[in-house]
Amino acid sequence: MHDYFAQLKELRSGAEIEPFGKALREAGFTPVRKFLDEFRQYLRTYEDAEIATASELLERAMKAVPEPGRISPSWAYIWREFKGIIRTKAQIFKDVPASRRDGEWQVLLDNPFSNQNIAVYPGLTFIEAAYMFAYFRTELANNEYVRLQKIATVMTISGADSDGLQPIASL
Repeated sequence: MHDYFAQLKELRSGAEIEPFGKALREAGFTPVRKFLDEFRQYLRTYEDAEIATASELLERAMKAVPEPGRISPSWAYIWREFKGIIRTKAQIFKDVPASRRDGEWQVLLDNPFSNQNIAVYPGLTFIEAAYMFAYFRTELANNEYVRLQKIATVMTISGADSDGLQPIASL
């Protein structure tokens, strides 16, 4: 199977995008899904120095597959999502200096006007948390909010700790 995402990264001119996109689209659902999965993995891991590269890769992908929703309806808004992730990560990289990115981070997602549980993603590196924050930000409803937080102090106790509080066995 072709590695279309690697090929996308190697394209050097606009003239190369059209035949690349045609081949990818003609390859069908599974190669396009793999291409999008690899692109998403790239979005998860790129750092400051690759902000411009991420934007350029998205522009190339949008030209190569201008309507991914024709291949699968679930991809109708994928380029909008990826663009939002890139834009938000760029802002995070700008707002959080490299000198303050060490340690443990978490992302919290909540809607205070609903009875749904708060979603918390703890124990993340800065890069992992930046991606998750950017990902959730792209689809926030009006009453929802997402928080990116650096953890200053962490205390963890498990139910197996013999010195700590024990669950009531009779329940």
